[in-house]
Amino acid sequence: MNDTANDSDGSGRLKLKRLAERKYYSISDVAEETQLKPYVLRFWEKEFPMLHPKKNRAGNRTYQRRDIELVLRIKHMLYQEGFTIVGARQRLRAELTGDEDPPDAMKTKTFLGDVRRELEAMASLLP
Repeated sequence: MNDTANDSDGSGRLKLKRLAERKYYSISDVAEETQLKPYVLRFWEKEFPMLHPKKNRAGNRTYQRRDIELVLRIKHMLYQEGFTIVGARQRLRAELTGDEDPPDAMKTKTFLGDVRRELEAMASLLP
């Protein structure tokens, strides 16, 4: 991530550098901290069921630290690791449920790589 983003403190949790220690944060606070636009955060709420900030009586989103950490994890997966939204959703679901079995997309990629290597080996045997 960039230098103003967040570092791990060794516990696996991310340290938020810009935000003061509070219980709830507005979408504009989160957008500034994560360097994402509010519409991206709203879109990700639809795409990632595990990202569901509460809403106050006025209907405004109220993010907690765990929500912001999840946003940063999603951002890292999409922007740095190159996951698709579907792949990131599957990976997060597997991480949150403790399922060690890789998502179907990863199994398929591994399987196709194996098939390719076998085909290349067979092709090298042909005259």
